[in-house]
Amino acid sequence: MQVPKFVIMLGNRRNLIFRVSIVFNIAVFLYAAMHYSGNSASGVEWVPITSDGSERSAEIRYLKEEFRNESETRPAESSVRNLEESTSQKSIPSTMPSVNKTASSTVSDIDKKVSAVPSEANLINETLDIVDENALSETTLARLRSLLACNDKDFLPTTTQRGEFWVLKNFVRAEHGTVLCHESITYTTHAGFEYFDNVIPLVERWMAPVSLAVHAPGDDLASTVNSIRYLRDCAGNDFVRQYVTFHVFFSYKHIPAKIPNPDEFLQTPFNCTNKAPYFNATPSYKKQKNLLYPVNVARNIARDAALTHFILPSDIELYPSPDLVPKFLNMIARNAKPLNTSTKPRVFPISIFEVDAQVLAPWTKTELQRMLANKTAIPFHKYVCPNCHNIPQGNQWMTTVETNQMDVFHVGKRQGKYLHWEPIFIGTHQDPYYDERLSWEGKKDKMTQGFVLCVKDYDFMILNNAFLIHKPGIKRYVKDSKRDLIAAKQSSYVKKIIHPELKKLYGTKHGCAL
Repeated sequence: MQVPKFVIMLGNRRNLIFRVSIVFNIAVFLYAAMHYSGNSASGVEWVPITSDGSERSAEIRYLKEEFRNESETRPAESSVRNLEESTSQKSIPSTMPSVNKTASSTVSDIDKKVSAVPSEANLINETLDIVDENALSETTLARLRSLLACNDKDFLPTTTQRGEFWVLKNFVRAEHGTVLCHESITYTTHAGFEYFDNVIPLVERWMAPVSLAVHAPGDDLASTVNSIRYLRDCAGNDFVRQYVTFHVFFSYKHIPAKIPNPDEFLQTPFNCTNKAPYFNATPSYKKQKNLLYPVNVARNIARDAALTHFILPSDIELYPSPDLVPKFLNMIARNAKPLNTSTKPRVFPISIFEVDAQVLAPWTKTELQRMLANKTAIPFHKYVCPNCHNIPQGNQWMTTVETNQMDVFHVGKRQGKYLHWEPIFIGTHQDPYYDERLSWEGKKDKMTQGFVLCVKDYDFMILNNAFLIHKPGIKRYVKDSKRDLIAAKQSSYVKKIIHPELKKLYGTKHGCAL
């Protein structure tokens, strides 16, 4: 018996609908799997240097961070794309590997991953068990991300104007690639090329991003470029290349005759048999033209270019204690007292010392204490301006035993006997800027910022084990009539112009003075 045609057609339609429904269900399942499997990304752990400096490495290790959500990874991925597509220095790698989104997760894998994601409240409130104070775990990084709620920044070269100065931001970039705002601290500093001998000892102890603003007027730019090339190619390690970003600036009155292109000069290896250009015996253009050093312009340029939430604005001749970065961030992640009880804005001052020219800078607080005892180390500027760096509870700090864990040693104020204290501290981009009208030659260039910090009632949370060591050599006061004249003029300008401005802008507070 022959089957009617309409019956055959009906059966074919049913088979077609059944097959389409199977394909549709598979597509939905794959979409869900792709969505959930893409929610993991990578965090970064900075490899620390040992306390004796014997195992220093510029390597950055990657940690798999299962609980960074998709909204958090998107800015990082965007930054990586911007770097790869828009930057002119194509060789810069990213520290954040791209996320490989696949459809390989099973339903049970998805359920486990979703249930494993801690809430933001749990991240902040749970007790943090830190195994290694000298490293950053994925849990610590996740806690920091939640606590700081900071915004990541791009890492592109730009040319801008700042008052009378042209600024070549990110002129030569470090090869650390994308750095997320919560995962490190940037050492922001400044110099002319003549001070580049300090870069290597600084970065060997810091081992994290350095933002260096270089004043390079006129012919000094050529010496600056050659000095950068020497540091990157001839240092014997990759630390400068990995961590230090150079920004260049100069007045429009002293613009260089030619501005080299980093894409070109970085392609040619420097002849390392030559003497380091920063030891050049020829007087610099700045010195020949008798130019003042715009120290606060440089400080603010380096600070603005920093990629991280936390910054350490400091001088290039001040070398930090090793492992400061991971220990500090672990302290922040623990969020214990007084961090979680203070309602005031805060910064974290670091104790500063000088050492004899014949000794090496100490690597630990314990070693520093021995040097203080035998007089080969002294508090910073003891013979120049002791009140400028007389830190609250300073004597107690020097006698307190070193611990493995970083904590707040004492919460001080810039008042009373510390009225003229010029602290160097770890802070953030929200802190007051340095007044760019002040020069280094005019002295007391950080006092205006200190006054504003006092009026705004900042807490100065002094760190228990962190310290800075000035380039070896004890400083003593040497009379300089020419500089004294400049300082007198600057002091008068601060008193008559800047101080009244600050009082109008920020008000006054009993006990605060310039």
